[in-house]
Amino acid sequence: MRAGQEDQNSNVKVAQWLAQASRGDEAAWQSLVEEFAPRIFGLLRAQRIDADLAEELTQSVFATLVEKLAGYTEQGQFEAWIFRVAMNRLRDEMRRRSRHAKTGSDDGIATAKSTGMAGEGYRTVEESQVAALEGAMAELSRADREIVDLRHTAGLSFKQIAELLKEPVGTLLARHHRALARLRETIEVRAKRRG
Repeated sequence: MRAGQEDQNSNVKVAQWLAQASRGDEAAWQSLVEEFAPRIFGLLRAQRIDADLAEELTQSVFATLVEKLAGYTEQGQFEAWIFRVAMNRLRDEMRRRSRHAKTGSDDGIATAKSTGMAGEGYRTVEESQVAALEGAMAELSRADREIVDLRHTAGLSFKQIAELLKEPVGTLLARHHRALARLRETIEVRAKRRG
């Protein structure tokens, strides 16, 4: 099955869940939560916030979905919308915390492994590799880190990221490519220093 066809099938499935959940179907609601909660949580954790805050914000995103569900009409952009809500919640919380001089920190990339969210299809990663990737991610600009996290943690397509960030796909592809090259270079330089 081609990627475009998979995206279309996924959009149809999500649209069905949304329609059914809006009519009170608990199984459809559970399907939405199971599909999106781990990805939203992972994306938030990848932004270097602690697990408790990531869980709170994830729940907040789903509370917003409950409020909007009755009037929401799926047009193939649900994923971009729900991740935009998550990132907006995170930004709002970070602004609120900065006003109160509080900071949140924790390792984000190891989250999937340490919380058991890695699931099928993921290979086990050594702690040293996780540490190397975390260190390299910390050196990326916030904008580049966001693109990498949206693509690889949240699992969004470049088209969805473009809709979310309101930027051209080509620009995002180039930035993503440069960010991955920077990560690779940083990891290799650090490995040579150690070795």
